[in-house]
Amino acid sequence: MTAPARTVLAGLDALRPDLEDLYRDLHRHPELGLREHRTAKKAADALRDCGYDVTEGVGGTGVIGVLANGDGPVVMARADMDALPVRERTGLPYASTATVRDGDGREQPVMHACGHDVHVTCLIGCARLMARRRDAWRGTFVALFQPSEENGDGADAMIEDGLTGKSPRPDVVLAQHVLPYPAGYVGTRPGSFLSAADSLRVTVHGRGAHGSAPQASVDPVVIAAMIVVRLQTVVSRELAATTPAVVTVGSVHAGSGPNVIPDRAVLELNVRTYDDTTRTHVLDAIERVVRAECEASRAPRAPEFERIASFPPTVNDEEPTRRVAEAFAAYFGDDAHTVELQTASEDLSAIPRAFGVPFTYWAIGGTDPDRYAEAVAEGTVAQDIPVNHSATFAPVVQPTLDTGVSAVTVAALAWLGVGDGDGG
Repeated sequence: MTAPARTVLAGLDALRPDLEDLYRDLHRHPELGLREHRTAKKAADALRDCGYDVTEGVGGTGVIGVLANGDGPVVMARADMDALPVRERTGLPYASTATVRDGDGREQPVMHACGHDVHVTCLIGCARLMARRRDAWRGTFVALFQPSEENGDGADAMIEDGLTGKSPRPDVVLAQHVLPYPAGYVGTRPGSFLSAADSLRVTVHGRGAHGSAPQASVDPVVIAAMIVVRLQTVVSRELAATTPAVVTVGSVHAGSGPNVIPDRAVLELNVRTYDDTTRTHVLDAIERVVRAECEASRAPRAPEFERIASFPPTVNDEEPTRRVAEAFAAYFGDDAHTVELQTASEDLSAIPRAFGVPFTYWAIGGTDPDRYAEAVAEGTVAQDIPVNHSATFAPVVQPTLDTGVSAVTVAALAWLGVGDGDGG
Protein backbone atom coordinates (compact mmCIF):
# COMPACT_ATOMS: atom_id res chain seq x y z
CA MET A 1 0.00 0.00 0.00
CA THR A 2 2.79 2.45 0.83
CA ALA A 3 5.16 1.71 -2.06
CA PRO A 4 3.54 4.09 -4.60
CA ALA A 5 3.25 6.80 -1.94
CA ARG A 6 6.90 6.49 -0.98
CA THR A 7 7.88 6.61 -4.66
CA VAL A 8 5.87 9.76 -5.34
CA LEU A 9 6.83 11.45 -2.07
CA ALA A 10 10.53 10.81 -2.66
CA GLY A 11 10.42 14.06 -4.63
CA LEU A 12 9.21 16.11 -1.67
CA ASP A 13 12.70 17.04 -0.47
CA ALA A 14 13.41 18.83 -3.74
CA LEU A 15 10.06 20.68 -3.66
CA ARG A 16 10.17 21.68 -0.01
CA PRO A 17 11.92 25.08 -0.33
CA ASP A 18 9.53 26.21 -3.08
CA LEU A 19 6.50 25.05 -1.12
CA GLU A 20 7.64 26.84 2.01
CA ASP A 21 8.14 30.04 0.02
CA LEU A 22 4.70 29.61 -1.57
CA TYR A 23 3.08 29.14 1.84
CA ARG A 24 4.66 32.28 3.26
CA ASP A 25 3.62 34.22 0.16
CA LEU A 26 0.01 33.04 0.41
CA HIS A 27 -0.06 33.81 4.12
CA ARG A 28 1.22 37.33 3.47
CA HIS A 29 -1.39 37.93 0.75
CA PRO A 30 -4.76 36.60 1.99
CA GLU A 31 -7.99 37.21 0.07
CA LEU A 32 -11.61 37.07 1.18
CA GLY A 33 -14.22 34.77 -0.34
CA LEU A 34 -14.88 35.19 -4.08
CA ARG A 35 -11.97 37.67 -4.25
CA GLU A 36 -9.23 35.02 -4.36
CA HIS A 37 -7.93 36.16 -7.75
CA ARG A 38 -4.23 36.16 -6.86
CA THR A 39 -4.44 32.84 -5.02
CA ALA A 40 -6.39 31.22 -7.85
CA LYS A 41 -3.83 32.39 -10.41
CA LYS A 42 -1.02 30.93 -8.30
CA ALA A 43 -2.83 27.59 -8.26
CA ALA A 44 -3.71 27.64 -11.96
CA ASP A 45 -0.17 28.57 -13.00
CA ALA A 46 1.32 25.84 -10.83
CA LEU A 47 -1.01 23.25 -12.32
CA ARG A 48 -0.34 24.30 -15.93
CA ASP A 49 3.40 24.26 -15.33
CA CYS A 50 3.27 20.54 -14.58
CA GLY A 51 0.88 19.46 -17.34
CA TYR A 52 -2.63 19.71 -15.92
CA ASP A 53 -5.62 20.65 -18.04
CA VAL A 54 -6.82 23.75 -16.17
CA THR A 55 -10.21 25.46 -16.01
CA GLU A 56 -10.34 28.82 -14.23
CA GLY A 57 -13.10 31.10 -12.99
CA VAL A 58 -15.47 28.34 -11.92
CA GLY A 59 -17.98 29.80 -9.51
CA GLY A 60 -16.09 33.10 -9.63
CA THR A 61 -12.52 32.18 -8.71
CA GLY A 62 -12.54 28.37 -8.51
CA VAL A 63 -9.87 26.34 -10.32
CA ILE A 64 -10.02 22.77 -11.63
CA GLY A 65 -6.87 20.94 -12.67
CA VAL A 66 -7.15 17.54 -14.36
CA LEU A 67 -4.23 15.15 -14.88
CA ALA A 68 -5.25 12.07 -16.86
CA ASN A 69 -2.81 9.17 -16.59
CA GLY A 70 -4.35 6.12 -18.24
CA ASP A 71 -7.27 3.95 -17.26
CA GLY A 72 -8.22 3.81 -13.61
CA PRO A 73 -10.16 5.59 -10.89
CA VAL A 74 -10.79 9.32 -10.79
CA VAL A 75 -9.80 10.97 -7.51
CA MET A 76 -10.66 14.59 -6.69
CA ALA A 77 -8.80 16.45 -3.94
CA ARG A 78 -10.11 19.82 -2.83
CA ALA A 79 -8.46 22.81 -1.11
CA ASP A 80 -10.30 25.95 0.00
CA MET A 81 -8.61 29.28 -0.73
CA ASP A 82 -10.30 32.12 1.18
CA ALA A 83 -9.18 34.04 4.26
CA LEU A 84 -11.02 35.89 7.04
CA PRO A 85 -11.66 39.52 8.08
CA VAL A 86 -9.25 39.29 11.03
CA ARG A 87 -6.30 41.52 11.94
CA GLU A 88 -3.24 39.30 12.34
CA ARG A 89 -1.38 39.37 15.66
CA THR A 90 1.10 36.52 15.17
CA GLY A 91 4.21 38.70 14.95
CA LEU A 92 5.53 36.55 12.11
CA PRO A 93 7.90 38.14 9.58
CA TYR A 94 5.44 37.08 6.85
CA ALA A 95 2.32 38.21 8.74
CA SER A 96 -0.49 39.72 6.71
CA THR A 97 -1.00 43.47 6.69
CA ALA A 98 -3.63 43.25 3.96
CA THR A 99 -6.85 45.24 4.11
CA VAL A 100 -9.90 45.57 1.87
CA ARG A 101 -12.95 47.81 1.71
CA ASP A 102 -16.25 46.26 2.73
CA GLY A 103 -19.61 47.06 1.12
CA ASP A 104 -19.95 50.18 3.25
CA GLY A 105 -16.50 51.46 2.32
CA ARG A 106 -14.95 50.62 5.67
CA GLU A 107 -11.43 49.20 5.81
CA GLN A 108 -11.26 45.55 6.86
CA PRO A 109 -8.12 43.62 7.83
CA VAL A 110 -7.62 40.23 6.17
CA MET A 111 -5.75 37.21 7.52
CA HIS A 112 -5.39 33.50 6.79
CA ALA A 113 -6.69 32.75 10.27
CA CYS A 114 -8.11 29.34 9.34
CA GLY A 115 -5.18 27.73 7.53
CA HIS A 116 -6.47 27.70 3.97
CA ASP A 117 -3.02 28.86 2.87
CA VAL A 118 -1.78 25.51 4.19
CA HIS A 119 -4.46 23.65 2.22
CA VAL A 120 -3.62 25.41 -1.06
CA THR A 121 0.11 24.85 -0.63
CA CYS A 122 -0.29 21.18 0.21
CA LEU A 123 -2.57 20.45 -2.75
CA ILE A 124 -0.20 22.25 -5.13
CA GLY A 125 2.64 20.19 -3.68
CA CYS A 126 0.71 16.96 -4.15
CA ALA A 127 -0.30 17.93 -7.70
CA ARG A 128 3.32 18.60 -8.66
CA LEU A 129 4.53 15.33 -7.15
CA MET A 130 1.80 13.33 -8.89
CA ALA A 131 2.79 14.86 -12.22
CA ARG A 132 6.47 14.03 -11.72
CA ARG A 133 5.96 10.34 -10.98
CA ARG A 134 3.19 9.17 -13.27
CA ASP A 135 4.87 5.77 -13.37
CA ALA A 136 3.65 5.12 -9.80
CA TRP A 137 -0.08 5.48 -10.45
CA ARG A 138 -2.89 5.04 -12.96
CA GLY A 139 -6.14 6.92 -13.40
CA THR A 140 -7.06 10.61 -13.21
CA PHE A 141 -6.17 13.07 -10.48
CA VAL A 142 -8.30 16.20 -10.13
CA ALA A 143 -7.05 19.13 -8.03
CA LEU A 144 -9.90 21.48 -7.14
CA PHE A 145 -9.33 24.88 -5.53
CA GLN A 146 -12.57 26.21 -4.05
CA PRO A 147 -13.47 29.80 -3.20
CA SER A 148 -15.50 31.18 -0.30
CA GLU A 149 -15.67 28.25 2.09
CA GLU A 150 -15.87 30.61 5.06
CA ASN A 151 -19.12 32.10 3.73
CA GLY A 152 -20.58 28.68 2.99
CA ASP A 153 -21.34 29.58 -0.63
CA GLY A 154 -18.20 28.64 -2.57
CA ALA A 155 -19.01 24.99 -3.23
CA ASP A 156 -22.52 25.89 -4.36
CA ALA A 157 -21.13 28.65 -6.59
CA MET A 158 -18.88 26.14 -8.39
CA ILE A 159 -21.74 23.67 -8.73
CA GLU A 160 -24.10 26.31 -10.11
CA ASP A 161 -21.40 27.30 -12.61
CA GLY A 162 -21.32 23.78 -14.03
CA LEU A 163 -18.67 22.02 -11.95
CA THR A 164 -20.08 18.56 -12.70
CA GLY A 165 -19.75 19.19 -16.44
CA LYS A 166 -16.31 20.80 -16.24
CA SER A 167 -14.60 18.03 -14.26
CA PRO A 168 -14.49 14.28 -14.74
CA ARG A 169 -16.88 12.55 -12.35
CA PRO A 170 -14.72 11.38 -9.44
CA ASP A 171 -14.97 8.03 -7.73
CA VAL A 172 -14.18 9.75 -4.44
CA VAL A 173 -13.64 13.30 -3.14
CA LEU A 174 -10.86 13.98 -0.61
CA ALA A 175 -10.18 17.01 1.60
CA GLN A 176 -8.22 17.94 4.70
CA HIS A 177 -8.10 20.74 7.25
CA VAL A 178 -5.31 21.97 9.50
CA LEU A 179 -6.45 22.10 13.14
CA PRO A 180 -4.70 23.01 16.43
CA TYR A 181 -3.24 19.54 17.01
CA PRO A 182 0.53 18.96 17.06
CA ALA A 183 2.13 19.23 13.63
CA GLY A 184 2.78 15.75 12.25
CA TYR A 185 -0.61 14.53 13.45
CA VAL A 186 -3.16 13.12 10.98
CA GLY A 187 -6.65 12.16 12.12
CA THR A 188 -9.52 10.43 10.35
CA ARG A 189 -13.09 9.89 11.53
CA PRO A 190 -15.85 7.78 9.98
CA GLY A 191 -19.38 9.17 10.06
CA SER A 192 -20.11 12.55 11.65
CA PHE A 193 -17.05 14.78 11.73
CA LEU A 194 -18.16 18.43 11.44
CA SER A 195 -21.47 19.96 12.44
CA ALA A 196 -24.11 21.58 10.33
CA ALA A 197 -24.28 25.31 11.01
CA ASP A 198 -27.20 27.64 10.54
CA SER A 199 -27.02 31.37 11.23
CA LEU A 200 -30.28 33.25 11.67
CA ARG A 201 -31.26 36.89 11.99
CA VAL A 202 -34.45 37.37 13.99
CA THR A 203 -36.24 40.70 14.21
CA VAL A 204 -38.82 41.19 16.95
CA HIS A 205 -41.17 44.16 16.85
CA GLY A 206 -42.44 46.27 19.73
CA ARG A 207 -43.90 49.71 20.24
CA GLY A 208 -41.51 52.52 21.08
CA ALA A 209 -42.07 54.96 23.93
CA HIS A 210 -40.31 57.25 26.39
CA GLY A 211 -38.33 55.43 29.05
CA SER A 212 -40.49 57.11 31.69
CA ALA A 213 -43.72 55.71 30.19
CA PRO A 214 -43.18 51.96 29.80
CA GLN A 215 -46.95 51.38 29.96
CA ALA A 216 -47.22 52.98 26.51
CA SER A 217 -44.72 50.56 25.00
CA VAL A 218 -44.27 46.97 23.99
CA ASP A 219 -40.62 46.66 24.90
CA PRO A 220 -38.68 44.60 22.32
CA VAL A 221 -35.60 44.59 24.56
CA VAL A 222 -37.54 42.64 27.18
CA ILE A 223 -38.89 40.31 24.47
CA ALA A 224 -35.34 39.74 23.20
CA ALA A 225 -34.08 39.07 26.72
CA MET A 226 -36.80 36.49 27.34
CA ILE A 227 -36.00 34.82 24.01
CA VAL A 228 -32.30 34.57 24.89
CA VAL A 229 -33.07 32.94 28.22
CA ARG A 230 -35.74 30.61 26.86
CA LEU A 231 -33.52 29.42 23.99
CA GLN A 232 -31.09 27.99 26.53
CA THR A 233 -33.66 25.27 27.26
CA VAL A 234 -33.88 24.01 23.67
CA VAL A 235 -30.72 21.91 24.00
CA SER A 236 -30.85 21.29 27.75
CA ARG A 237 -34.52 20.25 27.93
CA GLU A 238 -35.64 19.18 24.47
CA LEU A 239 -32.69 17.01 23.36
CA ALA A 240 -31.29 13.88 24.95
CA ALA A 241 -28.06 14.40 26.85
CA THR A 242 -26.33 12.15 24.29
CA THR A 243 -27.40 14.33 21.33
CA PRO A 244 -24.82 17.07 20.66
CA ALA A 245 -26.08 20.52 19.64
CA VAL A 246 -25.25 24.15 20.34
CA VAL A 247 -27.50 27.22 20.22
CA THR A 248 -25.70 30.56 20.53
CA VAL A 249 -27.16 34.05 20.50
CA GLY A 250 -24.14 35.92 19.22
CA SER A 251 -25.53 39.43 19.02
CA VAL A 252 -28.48 41.51 20.17
CA HIS A 253 -29.02 45.02 18.80
CA ALA A 254 -31.73 47.36 20.05
CA GLY A 255 -32.21 50.98 20.97
CA SER A 256 -30.15 54.14 20.73
CA GLY A 257 -30.26 55.67 24.20
CA PRO A 258 -30.98 54.91 27.86
CA ASN A 259 -34.33 56.69 28.06
CA VAL A 260 -35.86 55.53 24.76
CA ILE A 261 -37.73 52.24 24.43
CA PRO A 262 -37.13 51.18 20.81
CA ASP A 263 -39.62 49.67 18.42
CA ARG A 264 -37.61 46.61 17.47
CA ALA A 265 -34.70 44.36 18.44
CA VAL A 266 -32.53 42.20 16.20
CA LEU A 267 -30.96 38.96 17.40
CA GLU A 268 -28.40 36.91 15.48
CA LEU A 269 -28.16 33.22 16.33
CA ASN A 270 -25.93 30.31 15.41
CA VAL A 271 -27.01 26.67 15.59
CA ARG A 272 -24.71 23.61 15.42
CA THR A 273 -26.13 20.11 14.93
CA TYR A 274 -24.92 16.80 13.50
CA ASP A 275 -27.92 15.24 11.77
CA ASP A 276 -30.97 16.41 9.87
CA THR A 277 -33.47 15.27 12.51
CA THR A 278 -31.80 17.28 15.27
CA ARG A 279 -31.24 20.21 12.95
CA THR A 280 -34.94 20.40 12.05
CA HIS A 281 -36.03 20.03 15.67
CA VAL A 282 -33.76 22.81 16.93
CA LEU A 283 -34.62 25.25 14.16
CA ASP A 284 -38.34 24.61 14.63
CA ALA A 285 -37.96 25.07 18.39
CA ILE A 286 -36.23 28.43 17.91
CA GLU A 287 -39.07 29.69 15.75
CA ARG A 288 -41.64 28.37 18.22
CA VAL A 289 -39.95 30.10 21.18
CA VAL A 290 -39.56 33.41 19.35
CA ARG A 291 -43.18 33.48 18.19
CA ALA A 292 -44.48 32.48 21.63
CA GLU A 293 -42.48 35.15 23.46
CA CYS A 294 -43.68 37.81 21.00
CA GLU A 295 -47.28 36.71 21.47
CA ALA A 296 -46.91 36.63 25.25
CA SER A 297 -45.71 40.25 25.17
CA ARG A 298 -48.45 41.41 22.78
CA ALA A 299 -46.01 42.34 20.03
CA PRO A 300 -47.80 44.42 17.39
CA ARG A 301 -46.24 42.47 14.51
CA ALA A 302 -45.08 38.91 13.94
CA PRO A 303 -41.32 38.33 14.18
CA GLU A 304 -39.22 38.04 11.04
CA PHE A 305 -36.72 35.24 10.36
CA GLU A 306 -33.82 35.38 7.91
CA ARG A 307 -31.36 32.56 7.23
CA ILE A 308 -28.05 34.38 6.71
CA ALA A 309 -25.72 31.39 6.37
CA SER A 310 -26.06 27.63 6.22
CA PHE A 311 -23.52 24.80 6.17
CA PRO A 312 -24.40 21.12 5.74
CA PRO A 313 -23.10 18.52 8.20
CA THR A 314 -19.85 16.82 7.19
CA VAL A 315 -20.53 13.09 7.50
CA ASN A 316 -17.68 10.96 6.17
CA ASP A 317 -18.56 7.90 4.15
CA GLU A 318 -17.44 4.71 5.85
CA GLU A 319 -15.59 2.87 3.07
CA PRO A 320 -13.34 5.68 1.79
CA THR A 321 -12.61 6.75 5.37
CA ARG A 322 -11.57 3.20 6.23
CA ARG A 323 -9.33 3.06 3.16
CA VAL A 324 -7.65 6.37 3.97
CA ALA A 325 -7.26 5.45 7.66
CA GLU A 326 -5.50 2.22 6.70
CA ALA A 327 -3.22 4.06 4.26
CA PHE A 328 -2.38 6.65 6.92
CA ALA A 329 -1.65 3.97 9.52
CA ALA A 330 0.70 2.24 7.10
CA TYR A 331 2.51 5.45 6.13
CA PHE A 332 2.42 7.63 9.26
CA GLY A 333 2.47 4.91 11.93
CA ASP A 334 1.84 6.25 15.43
CA ASP A 335 1.08 9.75 14.07
CA ALA A 336 -2.17 8.44 12.54
CA HIS A 337 -5.14 8.86 14.89
CA THR A 338 -8.91 8.95 15.13
CA VAL A 339 -9.87 12.61 15.48
CA GLU A 340 -12.57 13.85 17.84
CA LEU A 341 -15.97 15.10 16.71
CA GLN A 342 -15.60 18.78 15.76
CA THR A 343 -18.11 21.64 16.15
CA ALA A 344 -16.74 23.61 13.20
CA SER A 345 -18.56 23.52 9.84
CA GLU A 346 -17.73 23.13 6.15
CA ASP A 347 -19.44 23.26 2.75
CA LEU A 348 -17.26 20.55 1.17
CA SER A 349 -20.00 17.91 1.19
CA ALA A 350 -22.00 19.83 -1.42
CA ILE A 351 -19.38 18.84 -4.03
CA PRO A 352 -19.53 15.03 -3.67
CA ARG A 353 -23.30 15.31 -3.27
CA ALA A 354 -23.51 17.10 -6.64
CA PHE A 355 -21.55 14.28 -8.28
CA GLY A 356 -23.36 11.56 -6.32
CA VAL A 357 -20.11 10.08 -4.97
CA PRO A 358 -18.63 9.34 -1.52
CA PHE A 359 -16.07 11.49 0.27
CA THR A 360 -13.78 11.58 3.25
CA TYR A 361 -12.35 14.57 5.11
CA TRP A 362 -9.54 14.41 7.66
CA ALA A 363 -7.47 16.62 9.98
CA ILE A 364 -3.80 17.46 10.13
CA GLY A 365 -2.05 19.22 12.99
CA GLY A 366 -0.38 22.61 12.73
CA THR A 367 0.85 23.45 16.25
CA ASP A 368 4.50 23.28 17.28
CA PRO A 369 4.74 19.80 18.83
CA ASP A 370 6.87 20.91 21.79
CA ARG A 371 4.53 23.80 22.58
CA TYR A 372 1.55 21.48 22.39
CA ALA A 373 3.18 18.89 24.66
CA GLU A 374 3.96 21.60 27.24
CA ALA A 375 0.36 22.79 27.19
CA VAL A 376 -0.91 19.24 27.63
CA ALA A 377 1.43 18.70 30.58
CA GLU A 378 0.24 21.94 32.20
CA GLY A 379 -3.42 21.38 31.37
CA THR A 380 -3.58 24.66 29.44
CA VAL A 381 -4.29 23.57 25.86
CA ALA A 382 -7.51 25.60 25.70
CA GLN A 383 -5.73 28.70 27.00
CA ASP A 384 -2.32 28.46 25.32
CA ILE A 385 -2.89 26.91 21.88
CA PRO A 386 -4.37 29.32 19.30
CA VAL A 387 -7.35 27.90 17.45
CA ASN A 388 -8.65 28.48 13.93
CA HIS A 389 -10.11 31.97 13.38
CA SER A 390 -7.90 33.41 16.13
CA ALA A 391 -5.74 36.45 15.31
CA THR A 392 -2.76 34.44 16.59
CA PHE A 393 -3.46 31.23 14.64
CA ALA A 394 -0.47 30.41 12.44
CA PRO A 395 0.52 26.81 11.73
CA VAL A 396 4.24 26.16 11.99
CA VAL A 397 5.72 25.76 8.54
CA GLN A 398 7.22 22.36 9.28
CA PRO A 399 6.33 19.62 9.74
CA THR A 400 2.85 20.94 8.88
CA LEU A 401 3.47 21.28 5.14
CA ASP A 402 5.28 17.96 4.80
CA THR A 403 2.44 16.25 6.66
CA GLY A 404 -0.26 17.91 4.56
CA VAL A 405 1.42 17.15 1.23
CA SER A 406 2.05 13.58 2.33
CA ALA A 407 -1.49 13.06 3.63
CA VAL A 408 -3.29 14.12 0.46
CA THR A 409 -0.80 12.18 -1.67
CA VAL A 410 -1.09 9.00 0.39
CA ALA A 411 -4.89 9.28 0.35
CA ALA A 412 -5.08 9.78 -3.41
CA LEU A 413 -2.75 6.86 -4.05
CA ALA A 414 -4.95 4.60 -1.94
CA TRP A 415 -7.08 4.58 -5.12
CA LEU A 416 -4.58 5.44 -7.85
CA GLY A 417 -1.36 3.68 -6.78
CA VAL A 418 -0.11 0.71 -8.80
CA GLY A 419 2.63 -1.88 -8.36
CA ASP A 420 5.76 -0.86 -6.55
CA GLY A 421 6.08 2.50 -8.29
CA ASP A 422 9.04 1.38 -10.38
CA GLY A 423 7.24 0.59 -13.63
CA GLY A 424 7.38 2.58 -16.83
